[in-house]
Amino acid sequence: MAKLALVYGLRLLPADDVAEVGEAEVKLTNGQTAHVTMHLLEGGETEIRAQLMQSLDAFFEFYPEI
Repeated sequence: MAKLALVYGLRLLPADDVAEVGEAEVKLTNGQTAHVTMHLLEGGETEIRAQLMQSLDAFFEFYPEI
């Protein structure tokens, strides 16, 4: 298995304060850029934790080769 890097960011904000979520840009060592799709999870702590774990599990299901 290749050595991988998981790029992510987390920040808790009041749900009503979020107007828009955009892309994040990652600069690669070869000079190119990659884009990271940002996701929005809403709810209380329990709901956010459950959604985050479900999303993480689904992400790895999309890439079974890793």
